[in-house]
Amino acid sequence: MSPIRSASVAALASAVLATTLTGCQFGEEQQDTSPIVIAADLELSGAAAPIGKAYQRALDLKVEQLNSSGALGGRKIELKVKDNRSDASESLRNINDFSNDSHVSAIIMGGCNECAVGAARTIVDKRIPTIALASASGITEPVAERRYVFKLAPNAADSAATLTNELTRRGIRKVAVLNSADTYGQEGLSALRNQFARTGIKLLRAESVRTTDTDVSSQVGALVGRKPDALVVWTPPEQASLAAANAQQAKFTGSLFFDASAAGDLFLGGSARSVERATLVFTQTMVIDDVIATTPAKAARRQWFQDYTARFGSYNGYSSFAADAVQLIADAELRAGGAAGKVDREAVRDVLETSQLDGLSGPIRMTPDNHSGLMPQALTTLVARGGRWRLSG
Repeated sequence: MSPIRSASVAALASAVLATTLTGCQFGEEQQDTSPIVIAADLELSGAAAPIGKAYQRALDLKVEQLNSSGALGGRKIELKVKDNRSDASESLRNINDFSNDSHVSAIIMGGCNECAVGAARTIVDKRIPTIALASASGITEPVAERRYVFKLAPNAADSAATLTNELTRRGIRKVAVLNSADTYGQEGLSALRNQFARTGIKLLRAESVRTTDTDVSSQVGALVGRKPDALVVWTPPEQASLAAANAQQAKFTGSLFFDASAAGDLFLGGSARSVERATLVFTQTMVIDDVIATTPAKAARRQWFQDYTARFGSYNGYSSFAADAVQLIADAELRAGGAAGKVDREAVRDVLETSQLDGLSGPIRMTPDNHSGLMPQALTTLVARGGRWRLSG
């Protein structure tokens, strides 16, 4: 090889090496390693603390799993949590604080219906994407006035339809209803009335209780006194347990049905005897250990069930909604693009609005016309048997 050709080859090799190194260094400089900051406004004290703490455990576990998975590239999720004390005014203060933090990509709100409905206007004014884990339809409707607000919990209309189908299947014709006096409870009663009118089921009587009540005996007594074939309880878990105990004490021999809002821990603990054989409308993930994992989605749900149980000793049905909220926000942040280290809330909102996910809770689909993502087919019927919830049938 001539000296000139040899020098040319050497020069070319040096140029290629320099270009390669420069490209690597450029790529490293451009890789976004900024944290994905997700804020959470939860009920960690006050009347709704049991569910709020379950959400916090789920958020911590899901964030840990995503951060260690490598799925976020060079980024990690940073979770900022504030206690709203189960109070809508405190929740609104938290939302304002989170909104004013330019590092926060999105907010997750807990199960407090009044908190989420009350904060909706502020969320829109502040233009911060928010996923609520509460159920009331007023959280996301009307959609034109809730552009930045989404929710994942079961819808009252879907829960009422599933529950009524089960009542009809079992030939139950006379029903009494105990509902919570909050937004979701009132919405549930209305949805049940509509379903009953279509199917010929007679509503004998309805009574309401506050979500802070520790005594529901008078309401249950009035309902059981009408001798219904079934008592439908549409309240949070604490009041549902009290209602079941009161119904048993009143010698109620009919069937007991719970809406999804009554869900909580897999194992029923002290309420096991009074709840035995009761029916609950909820997601299959609560009892995924009863289900053969025939699809990747079911396998993922079973793994979540096992991971949560191994970490915390028992499974809570609502934990999957919190985990799905984290996944949706993380996916939206990654897909939103934009400059490294800069939060683009508008882009995150746009991605959330068209998100589709075979979530841990079930199929989730967001659209510009529907910000309530959990699909009706995610709901099924469970039965209390042997001190825990089981898949019905």
